[in-house]
Amino acid sequence: MSSFKRKAAPYLMTAPAVVLFVFFILVPIGYAIWLSLHAMRVRGAGFGIRTEVFVGLENYVDALMDSAFFESLQRMLLYGVIMVPATMGLALLFALLLDAPRVGGKRASRITIFLPYAVPGVIASLLWGFIYLPAVSPVTSALKTFGLPAADFFGDVSIYFSIANIAVWGSVGFNMVVLYTTLRAIPKELYDAARLDGCAEWQIALKIKIPLLRPALVMTSVFTLIGMLQVYSEPATLRPMTNTITQDWVPLMRVYQQAFVENDIYLGAATSVLLAGATVLLSLGALGVFRVRNARSAG
Repeated sequence: MSSFKRKAAPYLMTAPAVVLFVFFILVPIGYAIWLSLHAMRVRGAGFGIRTEVFVGLENYVDALMDSAFFESLQRMLLYGVIMVPATMGLALLFALLLDAPRVGGKRASRITIFLPYAVPGVIASLLWGFIYLPAVSPVTSALKTFGLPAADFFGDVSIYFSIANIAVWGSVGFNMVVLYTTLRAIPKELYDAARLDGCAEWQIALKIKIPLLRPALVMTSVFTLIGMLQVYSEPATLRPMTNTITQDWVPLMRVYQQAFVENDIYLGAATSVLLAGATVLLSLGALGVFRVRNARSAG
């Protein structure tokens, strides 16, 4: 192989991924930013002509002044307070249990825990929606059988837990697999030495496994935070079943409302760019916090 072919081989192999990244990631982002800086204006007296004009940051100002957008952000944060800790806590618990030496049925348990991740979000929301809906809910029927009051899954407070439950059910499996794979890569000699020193299994989990899981925990935590910011399918699918969920219940629903219901794609683009920027900043902030904590613990 000639020197030129050796040098060109890496670029040729990465070219398809680069092309896909440019056309399906960078170009849509650039187009959204371009739309966010424009708006439709009527020019001319009488029956003027609607033309697209450059308005600078006007759409961003309107988005930041939108009270409905900030209310949707508050609801999303309340949802995240429930969803993120529950997802990470259950994923870590399942990974540690599956890695324990005396736990049986590990293969079946891994498949059972991971299987909900393969179910699309809309289908999962419909499945859980039938469980939540009072008219067809088996939970409500069981409670009535025992003379107990029916559960209200669509209340002003319980709706956050209902939607978070769907997200947790679908995302725990992926995070569990990442953490469990990391645990399997840890040398078993560390565990054997700890057992010889008299450590119980729970002490090994707290003192050895969890500290060594920090990089994987950071990655899965960031993924879960991003998933929180991108929540859409669960509330949008449940919305026809209850009046508790409004058309702009979370930020992405507000973007859809602006762009396709109010027919202002320029304001919707500005709101989506702001949300994307917040996602990047929150992810970088979370990574920074974890990095500082790791540096302090290492020091």
